[in-house]
Amino acid sequence: FDKANWDVRVVIPNYTCIPEKYRNQFEYVTHFYMSAGNYIQNKYVGVLKYKLDGITYYFIDNKEYFTCFSPYGDIRFDIEKFTFFSNAALAILPVINFKPDVIHCHDWQTGPLCLLLKDKYRKDKFFSKIKIVYTIHNLKCVP
Repeated sequence: FDKANWDVRVVIPNYTCIPEKYRNQFEYVTHFYMSAGNYIQNKYVGVLKYKLDGITYYFIDNKEYFTCFSPYGDIRFDIEKFTFFSNAALAILPVINFKPDVIHCHDWQTGPLCLLLKDKYRKDKFFSKIKIVYTIHNLKCVP
């Protein structure tokens, strides 16, 4: 894609398993506290940034959820963790002053983001025209 005509940004969790050679270059942007539902109350949301090959990456920082050697673990905790991430990914957009035309959600981990955009954030004008593309990979076909 032509980076001069497209502003592509990626938001991912700040997993501690990300190699140090990248982590050492992350730039602190801001932080805030967020609640999301009954189980996620007043949680720290750190925002870090890293640019690579003309693409800006934002990392959602929260040691409770993202300190790990693997992104996946206990499915019950993973559901809470990715619900937190989905909420945080939307909540940072006005904070970083970025209003995407399209958000590409990838697999079940970002499923809550789609619901949140259409429910929790639907009345907020900042989010009103954002569209979603949702990709599922490794979909098991059952005969």
